[in-house]
Amino acid sequence: MEWETVIGLEIHAQLSTKSKLFSGSSIEYGQEPNTQANVVDLAMPGVLPVLNAEAVRMAAMFGLAIGAPIGRGNVFARKNYFYPDLPQGYQISQFDKPIVELGHIDITLEDGETKRVGVTRAHLEQDAGKSLHEDFAGMTGIDLNRSGTPLLEIVSEPDMRSAKEAVAYMKKIHELVQYLGINDGNLQEGSFRCDANVSVRPKGQEEFGTRAELKNINSFKFVERAINIEVERQIDLIEEGGEVVQETRLYDPDKNETRSMRSKEEANDYRYFPDPDLLPIEITDEFLEEVRKTLPELPDVKFKRFVEEYDLSEYDAGVLTANIATADYFESVAKSADAKLAANWITGELSSHLNKEDLSINDSPVNAAMLTGLIKRIEDKTISGKIAKQVFEAMWNDEGGKDESTADKVIDAKGLKQITDSGAIESIIDEIIANNPAQVEQFQSGKDKVFGFFVGQVMKASQGKANPAQVNQMLKDKLSA
Repeated sequence: MEWETVIGLEIHAQLSTKSKLFSGSSIEYGQEPNTQANVVDLAMPGVLPVLNAEAVRMAAMFGLAIGAPIGRGNVFARKNYFYPDLPQGYQISQFDKPIVELGHIDITLEDGETKRVGVTRAHLEQDAGKSLHEDFAGMTGIDLNRSGTPLLEIVSEPDMRSAKEAVAYMKKIHELVQYLGINDGNLQEGSFRCDANVSVRPKGQEEFGTRAELKNINSFKFVERAINIEVERQIDLIEEGGEVVQETRLYDPDKNETRSMRSKEEANDYRYFPDPDLLPIEITDEFLEEVRKTLPELPDVKFKRFVEEYDLSEYDAGVLTANIATADYFESVAKSADAKLAANWITGELSSHLNKEDLSINDSPVNAAMLTGLIKRIEDKTISGKIAKQVFEAMWNDEGGKDESTADKVIDAKGLKQITDSGAIESIIDEIIANNPAQVEQFQSGKDKVFGFFVGQVMKASQGKANPAQVNQMLKDKLSA
């Protein structure tokens, strides 16, 4: 039997506010346990939540960016469940009246086609605390620093049909929230994570199969692996005569397996009801207009502009606009240096070094000003592309400073200026030709491949400094004569 996969994602994006959703506590990551939890976060008797207006503004930005209606009167509800890291015994969330209603995201598939994925809703809610199971002699510790952190939960329609589509959708949301400045995109710290709802059904069947929810995955690679292994599990189970049960499962990357955590609750199990301590949010046209004015250039618009304005390939434009930091770095270089050279160096040498050392572009030892200076020296033929790699390596290793003159300092200190003096190049060529009569005879007898030998010998004799274009032309003239 041929099977079809059905996937929907629930993405939890931690909003980049300075304080929590309903208290003034900081949300700074990495602090000592329970040092960023005040009486509101600890649910002490008699305390009342106070809504963080900045979280509302950020949620509205997201809704406008995906073309979704904004709920003008959205309500906070209590989602009741009992867990050690949930001090109140309920989570403040939004249920039937979310702030962001039905929108969409367009993703690009592997074959280049575009697919539209519906976004059912996005709503504000507070995060829970964190249970710590290690180093407690068999006991569990509770850290409430994260309790009350503002989250935007982004719920998709079940429109994805493969793990790769799910990853493309997740990456698109990841890209968008960073462009908007509402989330730092840090998967390792858990500020961007997702739950995947996965089911299978016979090809052509309209009715959905029973779904399992894969919880708290914070890696694109693990999302793809988890979905694929879960799809395989469900198909094997059904084909062996079993039934998929609706449940929450955990993905274990070490064993590359999913395992059952608990039965999946329905909405009525949480006994949602409006939070009596929080008034409905009334969003006005004036507020939305102010938010709209703060929207940045969105990724798809920037992509099209890079192709048209800088004459880049769609591939290069896609790589450069994949995150806002890379796009800003490129534009900083391209405003003063050749845009195509800038794109080649950023997607090539720079990306290779960043990946090798697992660094983000914001942490690059070679900043935009330094790369600008390097590309200018390639443009004016002070150095060749090959020598430029030596200069880049020196700059990467922190030689010469941190501004546009850094490349010049390295070139001067290492004596790397390109030889463009025709007389000097001719002298080297004459010596190479004189010392290799057999190769000259081979070339003149029609063996064109030997030409590369002469180029290599000249470049070796000049320590790579001779201008390659001049070398090629002068060699052709000399050997042909």
